[in-house]
Amino acid sequence: MAGASITRLKRVAALALVAGVALSSGLAGAQQPAAVPAKAAACAACHGADGQPILPVYPIIAGQTSRYLYLQLRDFQEGRRVNEIMAPLVKDMSRDEMRELADYFSKQKPPPQKFAADPAKAKLGKLKAEETLCTMCHLGGFAGQNEIPRVAGQNHDYIVKQLSDFKTKKRTNDAGTMTSVANTLSDEDIENLSHFLVGL
Repeated sequence: MAGASITRLKRVAALALVAGVALSSGLAGAQQPAAVPAKAAACAACHGADGQPILPVYPIIAGQTSRYLYLQLRDFQEGRRVNEIMAPLVKDMSRDEMRELADYFSKQKPPPQKFAADPAKAKLGKLKAEETLCTMCHLGGFAGQNEIPRVAGQNHDYIVKQLSDFKTKKRTNDAGTMTSVANTLSDEDIENLSHFLVGL
């Protein structure tokens, strides 16, 4: 009787070993989620752990283009873009750390927008976007490309601030295109554009 129990235990142990090897092999071949960069912890206070900020004044960086995120981090470090929160955070970052952060957040999923866009304002914003040829750079759907940011579904307050900053030349870290476009916009245009973009 005891011998039979021992034999059964050996069989169970052997099966468990085989199952464990199969499972570990399967996991090794499966797509593993990207590791969270060490520097991402510093980003979480404003942008959220996965690039989805709680406060609408901060940008959604989840799903943003990697190239754009990298260039902004570099510009904050080198003083081409000014922000009193970002400057000390990027001060000692290496280029590799910036690229790692940019790649990580670009692979996160953007959240659904909670802001309720006004349909009338969004309609006017769409017309203004067509008039100013925004899709020539930001592409159809405003998904962005390379160093041109994704603005579809971006936070309303952040869009208003950035367009206003480009208009007043408080922000100038582009090739001059956004400054030229924003200079033609009224405050009402900026508000309408933000309602349009939020809803995309």
